[in-house]
Amino acid sequence: MKTKLLPFAACVLLAGCRVGPDYQPPAVKVPEQWGEPLSGRVTGQVKRVSAWWKSFNDAELDALIERAAATNLNLRIAEARVRQSRAQRGLAQADLWPSIDGSGSYSRQRQSENQPILGDISIPSSVPFENNVYQSGFDAAWELDLFGGKHRAIEAADADLVAVEYERHEVLVTLLSEVARHYVVIRGAQRQLAVLQSQIAAQTETLTITENRVKIGAATELDAQRAAALLATIQSQVPPLETTVQAAIHRLGVLLDLHPDALRDELSVVRPLPPVPPEVPVGLPSDLILHRPDVRKAERRLAADTARIGQVKSELFPKFFLTGAVGQSSAGAGDFFSSSSRTWSIGPTVQWRIFDFGRVRSQIRAQIAVQDQTMLSYEQVILNSLEEVENALVAYAKEQEHRRLLAQAVSAHQKAVELANEQYNEGLGNYLDLLDTQRALYVAQGALAQSERTVAVNLIMLYKALGGGWDNSVAQ
Repeated sequence: MKTKLLPFAACVLLAGCRVGPDYQPPAVKVPEQWGEPLSGRVTGQVKRVSAWWKSFNDAELDALIERAAATNLNLRIAEARVRQSRAQRGLAQADLWPSIDGSGSYSRQRQSENQPILGDISIPSSVPFENNVYQSGFDAAWELDLFGGKHRAIEAADADLVAVEYERHEVLVTLLSEVARHYVVIRGAQRQLAVLQSQIAAQTETLTITENRVKIGAATELDAQRAAALLATIQSQVPPLETTVQAAIHRLGVLLDLHPDALRDELSVVRPLPPVPPEVPVGLPSDLILHRPDVRKAERRLAADTARIGQVKSELFPKFFLTGAVGQSSAGAGDFFSSSSRTWSIGPTVQWRIFDFGRVRSQIRAQIAVQDQTMLSYEQVILNSLEEVENALVAYAKEQEHRRLLAQAVSAHQKAVELANEQYNEGLGNYLDLLDTQRALYVAQGALAQSERTVAVNLIMLYKALGGGWDNSVAQ
């Protein structure tokens, strides 16, 4: 029995023993290298990037990023949650200190003349049964945190606050990538529209020449219809791209807390697609644990839930209070402030949920289960982050290879069209061959323009998967 009492006695003597497990960051195994061989301008170098979007060297994109970071509603909501979490942390901190309540009252009261205690006593008629009561005073109570329940609550609140701050950072990372992605979509679609317009102009000229050849008998009506069909096919690709541009403009407007159409004039001016940087440092897989805000947030949630085990476990032990009161009480206003009207009390109080241990132990087991879930969620977040980066690395590298091959195809198709035109004009080739080579060129040109846009979008998604950059200085 004495042995069992030793921990309890030690806690009391130390006046600060904290029951429950002390949190230790979990050791999570991650690969030493990326599974996908780094290629396509990607390096394993760890390089601090103050603002990854500036690697595109586009002043308009930089301006949109800064405006979004200052006005976006989702980010402002996240900032309000940070302020709320700070206030909640203050509440936990306040529980460490005594609570003091002040009160004051006045009442007119009458006592019963037929009280049992007075029934057998002769009471002079001068004794009043009606009188005034003046009272004021202060009550104080202070719970001594001998077993650390309140300190565990503060520990949990601290971890929750940091988790909410990482949540805000996560919103920022998503916002920056969304602004950049929609901007690239606009410029890429405008590039595709420019390619289509040049194709439409070229095919319109071809149709005119063919119709003139039909008039002089050098071509057939079938040739003219085929040329017209190809022109209409090219023209049909314009409306979907215009829809893509307008939808992206509308989305950017909302991201900047503006009316959806507010940026139409600003972004409808055609500008080139921003080029991707010559080098993209991605670091090592272990860097994700330091740079991804969702990973850091999950780790802090685990720390908070671990602290809450001790907070609940402290309910198994007695609670010690120091209570006191001081005040004035008088039947008349004249002597209310005299020393004879003074009242006070002071003393310790002990509370112990002796007969409620079954409920407390169930709460402890429930909180341990919550911690287990949070730990598994933390491991899942790390796995998901690794998957996102691996997929982004593959997508960025392969799309660059795709773009390179499409550029070769466009060059070859252009030469084929030139040869087909020469042969057709010299009467050595048929019109169907010319149309086929033109159609193949137009398809390759459109695919190349699409691939250029996709390369930039994939790079943005890679930055986002890596945590949005290593030092997002905007709106910090």
